[in-house]
Amino acid sequence: MTHFVVGLFGDPESALSAAGSIQGADLGTPELMSPVPIEGVEEVLGEKKSVIKRFSLFGAIVGGVSGFLLAAITAVLYAHPVGGRPIITFPPYLIITYELTILFGIVFTVIGFFVSARLPNGLWTSFWKQDENRPYVPEAAVDKFAVSIGCEVDDVQRAETILREAGAEAIRDGTEEVS
Repeated sequence: MTHFVVGLFGDPESALSAAGSIQGADLGTPELMSPVPIEGVEEVLGEKKSVIKRFSLFGAIVGGVSGFLLAAITAVLYAHPVGGRPIITFPPYLIITYELTILFGIVFTVIGFFVSARLPNGLWTSFWKQDENRPYVPEAAVDKFAVSIGCEVDDVQRAETILREAGAEAIRDGTEEVS
């Protein structure tokens, strides 16, 4: 079972140092919570991969195929032969294919955003079970910097030691309620 350990820091440099130390100790990837953007997070934690571009590509492909099939099937069902020309040709169908490619790409991009942001809140918890107990640190939205790490029971003491050595003002279990 995953336990969350949260360290609260007063300045961003010590929070970044703690995040780098945790990642270097092979405890997993820490989560950094901050009231302001911190410069240098990408160098310490690495860039987070986004799935939104895959949703966009899938939507554009589905839209393009749908647009062409819509025009082609309509032409076949309501055939209006004109002087021996083929019924299904690409140039006249290009406009509807383009429009549906853009439409589906945009719609799937928005859906991908909601999925990656896990919105609405309760909908995606069945897909991401490990995130049900993710800690929420209200101080990190005001004036503190928090580093959270999800680790096994055996590694909790080691994570607390690393956070303490990095200068954490407070260390607590991520499941504690804060009033």
